[in-house]
Formats: sequence, structure tokens, C-alpha cells
Amino acid sequence: MFSEESFFKWLVSIRRRLHAHPELAYQEEQTARLITEELKKLGISFREGVARTGVIAEIKGAEEGPCVALRADMDALPLQEETGLPFASQIPGVMHACGHDGHVAILLGAAALLKDSPPPGRVRFLFQPAEEKGAGALAMIKEGALEGVSFIFGGHIDRHFRVGEIAVNEGLICAYTDSFTIRIKGKGGHAAWPHEAVDAVVIGSLLVMNIQTIISREINPAHPCVITVGKFQAGNAHNVIAEQALLEGTIRSTDAETRKRIMESLNRISLAMAEAHRAEIELEIREGYPPVINHPFAAKLAKEAALKVVGKEGLVTQPHPSLGGEDFAFYLQKVPGCFVRFGAVKKGLENIPAHSPKFDFDERVLSIGARFLAEVARVSLKYLSGVKK
Repeated sequence: MFSEESFFKWLVSIRRRLHAHPELAYQEEQTARLITEELKKLGISFREGVARTGVIAEIKGAEEGPCVALRADMDALPLQEETGLPFASQIPGVMHACGHDGHVAILLGAAALLKDSPPPGRVRFLFQPAEEKGAGALAMIKEGALEGVSFIFGGHIDRHFRVGEIAVNEGLICAYTDSFTIRIKGKGGHAAWPHEAVDAVVIGSLLVMNIQTIISREINPAHPCVITVGKFQAGNAHNVIAEQALLEGTIRSTDAETRKRIMESLNRISLAMAEAHRAEIELEIREGYPPVINHPFAAKLAKEAALKVVGKEGLVTQPHPSLGGEDFAFYLQKVPGCFVRFGAVKKGLENIPAHSPKFDFDERVLSIGARFLAEVARVSLKYLSGVKK
């Protein structure tokens, strides 16, 4: 259907159209329209409006056979883009700063390749909303995304690897992503008479510093984890002692026992700080995404597919678990699967992380990712068809 050159140009066109029109979680209506338009052109049946803005498509081979799912996330981030790209975001304050525009293009590319040469069985394509915020994977599962699915695969564009590299690992590759809010109530007063007040700013500052000792002094350093306080709000005037303060942060951990201990320590320190400084402190901890744990056999299938696409030199491993989160974890709680990393570092942007207003990636990854997803579907269905027989 496509020559190699026209295939790449088509993928780039999709990615750039999406990049120019990013949409936040559960608002991906224009994104979904672009996806369904391309699926119609490819002659692939689909169901839209899944989990509000998601799309599920499916192709069937010569036989009904088993089913393998492939997934891409669609949502953007609330950032003002600063890349200066000719196809930069046209939506103020919203940007594809994590590569999800590329993920959609990759999955459409895989669909095109598999439609052109159907595998033995069924392939389901999950275009999922709200990965960044809103647990879109859970919403897709509730609407039947995994019914009849034997394996699921997905991937993420990653600047830590070179173009032409695909990182495949067994076991845990992404962390728990819990969050917390601490509300401090002291006693307001005049800056000149601190003895008559209970300073919420001072208490909040002490809390920030003491929270950091949980990781450095209470947790086994062999267990990767981090606590970050990303928000600190307090005070309204330079000469007034603040009565209230608000801290918000995130806890990233890689095993259940460490996670539990961090939460217990956070609660203990908050209570002790309240007692020590005559304040009221309220701690709220919210459970986030579970860890991404790749199934060993699914990882084996992914490695086989990666070898066919990028060769022995291109097949690499993630050196250590990421403390980032990924709601692909919810799919892996239901069916075996594997989540990989597609090398996509762009020259000159080696030190620009995801979620940065200057984020961009090397678009050559698009065809590599598409070919990998198509190949891993073929490899998996070939295995499943053999097992069935």
C-alpha cells in the first residue's frame, strides 16, 4: 500500500497535525476524528466514543483466531509550547510534550501494515484518552477494550535511547505514582510579633526538609523511590505571618513494602510537626497508578519482534526502573503484556526531558515503532495460533 518513503511521510503528517492541535485528557475529540478518518481510508472497522473520546479498531485475519491488543495514548499536557517548530501547538497552554502525538501515528502505522498483510488472528488497536491524568486505561477496560485479548503491547517514545534502539525488559519498569496534600493551619499575626503567632510558612518549610529524610534515612537505598514536593502555597503579604499553608507532592516507589513505609513515615512526620509547633496539620494521600510490570513471556515475544525490526544492536534494555508513571499498568493487571521504549533522542535536544515546553523527538522513530508493533502482533498471534492448534 505504501512505499517506505511514502509511509514515513504519512506518519510524519499525522504526527504534525496532532502536534499542532493538542487536546487534554478526555477532550481528545479532534484527535479522535483524525484517527477515525485515517481508519476509514485504511478500510479498518472501529468503534468511537469509547471512554468518552477513545477509539477501538480491529482487523481480522483469514481465521477468527486469538486476539492481541496494541495501545497508544492520545492526550496532551497543560504547557505553553516553546519549541519554535513550524507545526507547534496552535492551542494556547496545551502541548504534546510527551510524545503521545507520535504514539498515535505509530499505532495508525501498525494498523496500516497489518491491514496490508493480515496476521493469523485478530489485532485490536486501542487509541486511549487520558493517560497523563484520568486513568483512561481503566475507563477503556470498563468498556470492553480487553475482552477476548490474550496479550497487549505498547510503547513510549524515549529520549534516553538512540533512534533505532528498542528497550525491552521483563518485570517492573515503571513506579507506583501516589500523590499527597498537606494542609497546615497555624495562627496568623503581624511579622513584627512572631511570638504571638504560629507561622505556617516555617512549619511548611520544616516539613519539606524533613520529608526528604524519609528517602535518605528510612528507606533501603537499593529500592528506587523519591518524594517530591512540587507545590507550596502560603501567605498574602510581606509583613503578615501566614496562618495557612498548602503542600502538594508525589511519591514514587517500586515495591509495595517501601511504598507502605513511605506513607506511614509521611503521616508520622506530619503529626509530629503539628505537635511540635502547636499547629493543625491534615495529610491526604491519594493512590495513583500501579507499577508497570512486564510479563516475562510477553517480553520474550517483544524481544523477538524487536530483533526482526532493529536487529541485535538495536535491542537494548532499560538499565533501571523508571520512577515515572504509566497507566498501561492497568492493562497488565488484566492480561499479560509488555511495554517497551522507542529510542527517539533528537540531536541538540539530548538534555530536554519529557514534559518540557521545549520537548521534541526524532521523527524517524515513527516508522520503527509502527513496524515493531505490527511485528509483535504477528509474532504473538503466530505463537497463539500454534498453541490453539
